[in-house]
Amino acid sequence: MNMKIVGFIPARMGSSRFPGKPLADILGKAMIEHVYYRSKLSDKLDDLYIATPDKEIEDYCLSRDIKVVMTSPVHERATDRTAEATQKIENKTNEKIDIVILIQGDEPLLYPEMINLALKPLINDSNILTSNLMSPLKSIEEQEDPNEVKVVVDKDNFALYFSREPIPSRKKGAKNFVTMKQVCIMPWRRDFLFKYTSLKQTPLEIIESVDTLRCIENGFKVKMVPCDFNTYSVDTINDLNKVREMMKKDSLFLKYSNIR
Repeated sequence: MNMKIVGFIPARMGSSRFPGKPLADILGKAMIEHVYYRSKLSDKLDDLYIATPDKEIEDYCLSRDIKVVMTSPVHERATDRTAEATQKIENKTNEKIDIVILIQGDEPLLYPEMINLALKPLINDSNILTSNLMSPLKSIEEQEDPNEVKVVVDKDNFALYFSREPIPSRKKGAKNFVTMKQVCIMPWRRDFLFKYTSLKQTPLEIIESVDTLRCIENGFKVKMVPCDFNTYSVDTINDLNKVREMMKKDSLFLKYSNIR
């Protein structure tokens, strides 16, 4: 079945943890530029946009021929920004989107295969409303890091809970348990995204600051897809410096490094 699949990369300059992060330089390109060009390498996307409330980001995108859509500055959640951007693009193109993919702008080492992997459940099963990638946490430091969103799943890989704290507890025999983190590539069925954003924020969503808990608290399932790509999200200056070094050895970078 033909489906229109469009990706959106929400980005704003006012991040509380790292102001100006979307335009942070990584080997001559802004972080969101890396995310954009690496995402574009997916053969599943019909289109791709940066979604932002900031003129500074819009100007940068336009100077690099990157598609951008301006959104309201009031949004607290990336999902709300993505929903507004979706509606604007539908109004502009007069075409309805079937699957919307929210791609976090702080994963500059993502691989296009990750997008394809996250999409697979929605393409194969019409009952799946939304999905996320998950990958193993590689150290105690990652388990303790509140910037890493942890997830536990049921036997069918549907999310049971997301937390910024270590889950499950390591106190009783969990030392050999493979603990997982959320990797923020999130496909949504278009109609479900708008239903989701019409719902009020939920208590656990607010406490953990994790959008997808709103789904679970309202009784909707989130399919988690195992992923073993070696990526690294940027939440601090130290993360940025680490990614700069990793990017120097990244073979995918060569495919878009000369684009200006």
